[in-house]
Amino acid sequence: MQSLDDSRLLVRIGAAVRARRKECGLSQHQLALLSGLDRTFVGGVERGERNLSVITLHQISKALDASITLFLQDK
Repeated sequence: MQSLDDSRLLVRIGAAVRARRKECGLSQHQLALLSGLDRTFVGGVERGERNLSVITLHQISKALDASITLFLQDK
């Protein structure tokens, strides 16, 4: 079971992914295609529902032309 801190981290990462995706003018479907992931998975990431791996976060960051650190910053 995830702790509250873990859940908050996933929500924060998801919000950062969504913000960057929108900055790039991409839909969830387009991000999914560029990153090799399923659109529903991308939506789950953005909502903080998915506990994504470092490799998956790397795929997303490459598709969004961003550093992984962008998504891990504590704002």
